[in-house]
Amino acid sequence: MFKQQFSHGSAARRGLLLCHHCGKTQQVSETHCVRCDTSVHVRNVNSIQRAWAYLITAMVLYIPANMLQIMSTTLLGKTSSNTILSGVVELWEYGSYPVAIVIFVASVLIPIGKLIVLAWLCFMVQRRSPTLLRARTVLYRVTEFIGRWSMIDVFVVAILVSLVHLGNLMTIYPGPAALSFAGMVVATMLAATCFDPRLIWDNYDSEE
Repeated sequence: MFKQQFSHGSAARRGLLLCHHCGKTQQVSETHCVRCDTSVHVRNVNSIQRAWAYLITAMVLYIPANMLQIMSTTLLGKTSSNTILSGVVELWEYGSYPVAIVIFVASVLIPIGKLIVLAWLCFMVQRRSPTLLRARTVLYRVTEFIGRWSMIDVFVVAILVSLVHLGNLMTIYPGPAALSFAGMVVATMLAATCFDPRLIWDNYDSEE
């Protein structure tokens, strides 16, 4: 009977909210936490609008991140430049299959996947869709978890630049794509942080 009575409906609909700093549960009428005096709110303010802003920024930065050179190498006076995809192809041709696969997944597939998933989550919340709530929550958690692995290309370039400097024999320089790629990753991470996953469950009652 107890399980049936509280099987659905959000805490906000019962007039409760949670302080994100100390975890105190209190009435929605409170503007500041009764325990730690922190400003409290039922949902993150302008969550979807801010998430969309960061997503659009990430989408714009994704173009130069993949079109421009991410690294330039000077070997015995000869300079060659590589984009992310050309670097993956070159590694594959040299037989470095594991490295090529890791960079392709982390630098191409994961960023695209994050952009698509976050855009879909924002779109479904704006539509107030009551479907696939659990699946959307899982996707959000996965997206948040894998986001930290999206900077692998920038890390590789930074390590190579700092370690490989052999005078006139060989020098490696970061390309303009590295900055765009780092900005894109940061923008997607901020979009995931701004998105309030509680909004997904605001339409849970209509699913029943």
